[in-house]
Amino acid sequence: MSGAAFLNICATFALGVLTISFLLVVVRVLKGPSLPDRILALDMLVAVAIGFIAVLGLRSGVTLYVDVAIALGLVGFLATVAFARFVMSGGVDANEEVSEEDRP
Repeated sequence: MSGAAFLNICATFALGVLTISFLLVVVRVLKGPSLPDRILALDMLVAVAIGFIAVLGLRSGVTLYVDVAIALGLVGFLATVAFARFVMSGGVDANEEVSEEDRP
């Protein structure tokens, strides 16, 4: 087995694992049960998206994907900090469950 074939198998496996983790995190975003849980799940979605971008960049050989992944990491970090400040400021009760009629 050549190195390129092994790398292709590993990248395919990584994409499969990332897809499963993406689906599980989306379930956590939708189920909750509280706002901090949803915020952490959104942060995890950003991490999974960075993983997707890294694997796609590795498979295609385009180095521009690295810059996109770094930019997404910075935006994701800033969004998490903004959400955390919103919860800490008392904008929404952090332990309060969102009722069915309040969901979009």
